[in-house]
Amino acid sequence: MNDKNEEKAVVSQGKSNKKRRFRPRNKERNGTANEAVNSAQSVIDNFFASDEASDKNAQPSQQKQTNKNHNANKQNKHGKQNSNAQNAQTKQEQKPNAQSNSGSNGENPNKKQKKIRKNLPAKLNGNEQWQQDIANAMEANKATHELRLEPLKFQNSTEHKIRVTPLGGLGEIGGNMTVFETDTSAIIVDIGMSFPSESMHGVDILIPDFDYVRKIKDKIKGVIITHAHEDHIGAVPYFYKEFKFPIYATPLPLGMINNKFEEHGLKQERSLFRSVEKRKPYIIGDFEVEWIHITHSIIDASALAITTKAGTIIHTGDFKIDHTPIDGYASDLGRLAYYGERGVLCLMSDSTNSYREGFTKSESSVGKTFDAIFSKAKGRVIMSTFSSNIHRVYQAIEWGLKYNRKVCVIGRSMERNLYTAMELGYVKLDKKIFIDANEVGKFKDNEVLIVTTGSQGETMSALYRMATDEHKYIKIKPSDQIIISSKAIPGNEGSVSTILNFLIKSGASVAYQDFSEIHVSGHAAQEEQKLMLRLIKPKFFLPVHGEYNHIAKHKETAMSCGVDERNIYLMSDGDQMEICQKYMKRAKTVKTGKVFIDNQINKQISDDVVIDRQNLAEAGVVMIIAQISRHSQKLINKPRVISYGLVADRQDNEFSKEMEEVLVQFLSNVKEELLKDNRMLEAQVRQVIRKHIFRKIKKYPTIVPIIYLM
Repeated sequence: MNDKNEEKAVVSQGKSNKKRRFRPRNKERNGTANEAVNSAQSVIDNFFASDEASDKNAQPSQQKQTNKNHNANKQNKHGKQNSNAQNAQTKQEQKPNAQSNSGSNGENPNKKQKKIRKNLPAKLNGNEQWQQDIANAMEANKATHELRLEPLKFQNSTEHKIRVTPLGGLGEIGGNMTVFETDTSAIIVDIGMSFPSESMHGVDILIPDFDYVRKIKDKIKGVIITHAHEDHIGAVPYFYKEFKFPIYATPLPLGMINNKFEEHGLKQERSLFRSVEKRKPYIIGDFEVEWIHITHSIIDASALAITTKAGTIIHTGDFKIDHTPIDGYASDLGRLAYYGERGVLCLMSDSTNSYREGFTKSESSVGKTFDAIFSKAKGRVIMSTFSSNIHRVYQAIEWGLKYNRKVCVIGRSMERNLYTAMELGYVKLDKKIFIDANEVGKFKDNEVLIVTTGSQGETMSALYRMATDEHKYIKIKPSDQIIISSKAIPGNEGSVSTILNFLIKSGASVAYQDFSEIHVSGHAAQEEQKLMLRLIKPKFFLPVHGEYNHIAKHKETAMSCGVDERNIYLMSDGDQMEICQKYMKRAKTVKTGKVFIDNQINKQISDDVVIDRQNLAEAGVVMIIAQISRHSQKLINKPRVISYGLVADRQDNEFSKEMEEVLVQFLSNVKEELLKDNRMLEAQVRQVIRKHIFRKIKKYPTIVPIIYLM
């Protein structure tokens, strides 16, 4: 009877263990991973086995007596072994332990220990069993945590590799463009523009150099777009003037790219559009790409899950975690966590706000500020923001309608983007609420809301022309309330300050930095970056989107979230990163750079033109027209000297005489061979004049000699 009970207990114990069995998430693991999982499995099995035994021992008194008799029979059968076990147990009970020595209220430790043991099941009537069970549970939990927090920790295959090459967007704000590449295919993520510095005269925008794309164009299977901001799609039309690849994006980015194609005469290239659905993987070459909804300062932004044989890379795009977005579509954190549980090889994450502590405020928080401003405004309200920030524009219009104002949208890009969003159904507004710029004068000032471009102080923008009295229909009045609902992009601080000065001089009230919530960022602060890191749990980390100090700060945040410093790399444009399960390293550096664009004619400006403009602005130009006799090696007439940006007008005569003396001195020592070659003579004159001017005024002006040999 006792043997049968024992057999039943063993069977019951096996069933209980089967229910609680530990199973690893990833089926494919190497030997090291299997050993770790098997060790954890064994620990958990032992723990639950002892737990099951404890449950069976805790029976009514009659069952206890039956078990006691059964144990007595076993002792007679195996007397020697049980005797040894009892001796060991007696010795263990005689040893003091930490719990015995720390008895409270002066109670005798041995007496307390006996009191505890009296209430314990028979099997656990010894400290070594408690300690072993706790140690087993601790070890099991530790193994579980390690696999949970680092799903790919034990995967070290080098069989498959993927290469990541940023061509723009690092060491700068904007110009984002990245190539993902295997041995047989490649995709491009985003093709954005950036703004020029003040020294780039006549340059409106900068786009990435496509040199590397030309070298691998036969491998490229498509262009992937994360969202519709200019720093991610601004260079697309210039790219498609040369290349013809399918372009994959959600509807709003495609709609805005369509507007650009129409402007650039690329209507036929719309056949390359591939509209995608979120949460649906698409096979593009060797890549499986899934668009994951993320909140940002523009509608329909996406993160990307890019999966290859080497593993999955999560590219966040630009993001913040907005729990109360205007359209109600919060970030798809569940899908991000899904990939994190499966195991992510590498995370590439937005670093723009890596210095900002806490959380970025919700876009909806701006509405309260709009309400406060509109309720007090006695005249017209003129609101300027980024043309792509449709939700900001939508909020301003909603509050304008609440206070019975007609809406006038001014600015080509603002009109196109708003109407595109309306046509696609992202925002719902009745077209009857809008009026044209030439109709503004027909309404009272307190019945008008003007939404316009120019928040970055662009000289050709509608707001700038209003502020300088150059706009055809709108002039700034002292009764106007101006709202600049944006923050200056790095490099644009000077132009924003200029337009603010113009507006304030006109007497208008200006809401800019004095309202703390007139603008909220679209980029994640530190706590949101931490949340992304914890959800994704990447093996490797590449911070992107920002200047070097931004990605360096993001590295610190990643390390605080458990990412190994050795698994983080701070890239620069052109660094080609090779990533596999075992390692991440820089394989090589490819050529990158910027191409200068004149946005008024939508054409490229040659590098040497920009260099000449910079030189002219910094040092001026000197033109020398002279006639020289081949035989006498002398000037036939006085040379004509013209200079710009070098000396004051009143000093022109003195400067001309000085240049004449330099030429006379040069000709007195010139070699006869130079007088036979006009081009070589001009080059020598240019060098002599250039050195003389530098010795006098420490400038290297552009020298233009025109020599006639007679």
